[in-house]
Amino acid sequence: MNFLRGVMGGQAAGPQPSGAETIHKLCDRVASSTLLEDRRDAVRALKSLSKKYRLEVGTQAMDHLVNILQTDRSDSEILGYALDTLYNILCNDEEEEQDESEDAVTPISASGKPKNASSPDETAQKQSDDLGAQFTEQFVQDPEHVTLLLALLEEFDFHVRWPGVKLLTALLKNQGVQVQGIILVSPMGVSRLMDLLADSREVIRNDGLLLLQQLTKSNAAIQKIVAFESAFERLLDIITEEGSSDGGIVVEDCLLLLLNLLKNNSSNQNFFKEGSYIQRMKPWFEIGDDNSGWSAQKVTNLHLMLQLVRVMVSPVNSPGATSSCQKSMYQCGLLQQLCTILMATGVPADILTETINTVSEVIRGSQVNQDYFASVNAPSNPPRPAIVVLLMSMVNERQPFVLRCAVLYCFQCFLYKNQKGQGEIVATLLPSTIDANSISAGQLLCGGLFSADSLSNWCAAVALAHSLQDNLTQKEQLLRVQLATSLGKPPVSLLQQCTNILSQGDKIVRRGSKVQTRVGLLMLLCTWINNCPIAVTHFLHNQENVPFLTAQISENLGEDERLVQGLCALLLGICIYYNDNSLENYTKEKLKQLIEKRIGKENFVEKLGFITKHELYSRAAQKPQPVFPAPEQMLFDHEFTKLVKELEGVITKAVHKSNEEEKKEEEVKKTLEQHDNIVTQYKELIREQDSQIQELKEQVESMSSQNEQMQTTVSQQLAQIQQHKDQYNILKLKIGKESQSNGQVDVSQVNGLQTEELTQLREEVEELRKQHALFQTQLGDKDALISALRSETADSSAGGSDHTELLKELEALRNQVQAQSAEINQMQTERQELLRRAEAGSSDEVSGSGGSLEAGATAEVESRLAAQTAETEILKEAAKGLSESRAELEQQLAAATSTVAILQTEKAKLQTEVQESKKEQDDLLMLLADQDQKIHSLRLRLKNLGEPVDDEDDLDCRDQTDEEDYEEDDEKEEDKDEN
Repeated sequence: MNFLRGVMGGQAAGPQPSGAETIHKLCDRVASSTLLEDRRDAVRALKSLSKKYRLEVGTQAMDHLVNILQTDRSDSEILGYALDTLYNILCNDEEEEQDESEDAVTPISASGKPKNASSPDETAQKQSDDLGAQFTEQFVQDPEHVTLLLALLEEFDFHVRWPGVKLLTALLKNQGVQVQGIILVSPMGVSRLMDLLADSREVIRNDGLLLLQQLTKSNAAIQKIVAFESAFERLLDIITEEGSSDGGIVVEDCLLLLLNLLKNNSSNQNFFKEGSYIQRMKPWFEIGDDNSGWSAQKVTNLHLMLQLVRVMVSPVNSPGATSSCQKSMYQCGLLQQLCTILMATGVPADILTETINTVSEVIRGSQVNQDYFASVNAPSNPPRPAIVVLLMSMVNERQPFVLRCAVLYCFQCFLYKNQKGQGEIVATLLPSTIDANSISAGQLLCGGLFSADSLSNWCAAVALAHSLQDNLTQKEQLLRVQLATSLGKPPVSLLQQCTNILSQGDKIVRRGSKVQTRVGLLMLLCTWINNCPIAVTHFLHNQENVPFLTAQISENLGEDERLVQGLCALLLGICIYYNDNSLENYTKEKLKQLIEKRIGKENFVEKLGFITKHELYSRAAQKPQPVFPAPEQMLFDHEFTKLVKELEGVITKAVHKSNEEEKKEEEVKKTLEQHDNIVTQYKELIREQDSQIQELKEQVESMSSQNEQMQTTVSQQLAQIQQHKDQYNILKLKIGKESQSNGQVDVSQVNGLQTEELTQLREEVEELRKQHALFQTQLGDKDALISALRSETADSSAGGSDHTELLKELEALRNQVQAQSAEINQMQTERQELLRRAEAGSSDEVSGSGGSLEAGATAEVESRLAAQTAETEILKEAAKGLSESRAELEQQLAAATSTVAILQTEKAKLQTEVQESKKEQDDLLMLLADQDQKIHSLRLRLKNLGEPVDDEDDLDCRDQTDEEDYEEDDEKEEDKDEN
């Protein structure tokens, strides 16, 4: 035990073993010990050595530790030690060790400050990472090891579950893809990990969050499974319980996990939206009036919450999903809450910046949200629109760069596919709408466009370009804008002022010499005159513009000026492509000749290609949000990159085309325009015919409904006419009766009454027949039951007298029923005879009268009818009596049945008692036989021993004598009792 004493801190005599030797002995003890206590002590010792001797423990003990996990599942303590040891081997996080040994390891200078030791620390960390990766790769080579860890997570014991969670997290950090694949194919693997979120112990739940973060990284399949395991519901509940944005690190972990599940996963995003979880995000952004003194954790939480909103409405998502989420956010009030944060005071700068970006993407392309944002006012005196307040920040060079970029992005998203908003912005620049007493968005943009700050120039130019994007009307309206340059000079147009900055004036040229300003103005001009021939004409009307462009393109400038040359070539190419030849000096053909003479077509195309070859062009083309590491790299706009991609090819073709090709193309265009006009005319004609057909269909439907109503009315009127006819016939018949003499009798009426009576009698007879058949059936059932009762009663031995009486009663009841059935048959026969006579009498009366009846015949018929009626009443009373007697019989039969059941029950009990008594007698006989056998054997032994023993015959005689004496005593006692 010397090595154990050395490990546990004890002092032993003699030389101490090395760490490798001690670990080797401990591994042998783990492998060979039969006692659980010995193995537990050895694993505990390995755990204590696993940090200091990580390589030796990992090399020698890993297989033994895995074997412990497989074989000693019943002991939670040894499992916990083994899992902790494996975690120390595989984990690359050495922060705890560094914290513990910082004072002892870090050298201190004379001034009291620690010396720079970053290089050794970095080297040690790199070696530690490599070692952890190697051991992890070795551990996960067998997928059963990971499956074993998943099974151990089902253990509720804290000392097993918590180390298991940490170990699995370390495996995912080191070999994420491989471990994810094993967990994905493991049955219920993800479900077991999701159960960690429901653990009541916060330590395990929180580490479970970290585990799920590593598990869901870059794996869409696992992300879907986790989401459908009610992850959203559980995580949102935890966030609410922990205090939402005011919560701690647990809220941050939940938000990071939510971002993993939703980012770039359209299925989970749709599930999140359909589950109405967007509505549960609104309370996160409720802030108070006092926003000073936010903690760093709250800033982090709110930042992640804003990122979560942006994930749902990101421009990279499908347009349908983004639009649906934007609609939900407006309906639940989330957008309104974000705008409240946007206009609040005291909000930290990074949260304000992220909120602006979030609002930008919530309103991007959604007309309803854009209209709401346009109506938001800042809490100032007087109130100003939120757009104006944001633009003031954008053109203010003292504001942070990221904030100015966010405001520009917000303005771009506000104008994206929003022609109404574009018109409102341009209208603030027109002379008829300018208000001298207030600051408008147009004034701020013009001020930024011509300020001394190059970044303000660029942002204002891009913002104005978005006000004109794909909107021909606003491009033409912007041509009306006039600017006052200085006192005593006439105003100039905005287009003219932009070109003047590029080409004229010493002071203006110095400002325009900045690449950023010139790039911004050139992008604005290209967007403005693109697909607008009127704007092209206005641009070419200035005699200095074309020479300036050709001079810029033809010069050989440095690397920084190449982008400006490319943009000038693009602007000149747009002037060629969208030229309507309204200016004689600058027609398409003359401009192409000018390019060929002054620049050269090949050189022109090469300079045009400088735009797309610029390193910042591809970065801006990736996503709409302007994200730049530094202000000087802010050169390209996302929408402008689309425009360049669209125009580069067509401008190249337009420059290389000859005059004949241009003419042919013009003819083809005219032909196509004529064809389009004809098609348009036919379309209009078809629309008119469609509208006429629709109107005729509606008329046909209305007439059909009117026809149905008229047919219904006619049917009702015909029914009323028929009713009136019937009433008329009845009245006519009454009048004919009154005209006859009072002494005569209407034979047909009497015959009619007699016929009705006969019909009723037939129905009653038929009913009596059915009742009789029913009685017969029930009587047969009762006979069968009585026969069965007889047979059962005859078999039973107990209660004979009761059975006999019951049989007699049943026999009497049967005779009574048979007698009543005979009476019913006799009554039915008499009734049928009466009916036959009545029918014969009525037929004789009708055939013999010849249209007139005598008073005697009538009296006879009436008497017969009365007799039949009386007999019918008698039959009814008899049937009633039979039914009552039948009910009594059924009651008696039920009583008899219950009596028989009781007797059968008693009989069964008696039989059971007899069987039990027989069984007890048999048991007693067996006992007596065994006792006799024992007595016989004892007698034989006594005889063999020489003891005197009575014979069995003498014993029997004595027993008989004793029994006789007992009987005589009993008889004497009975005689005494009688006396």
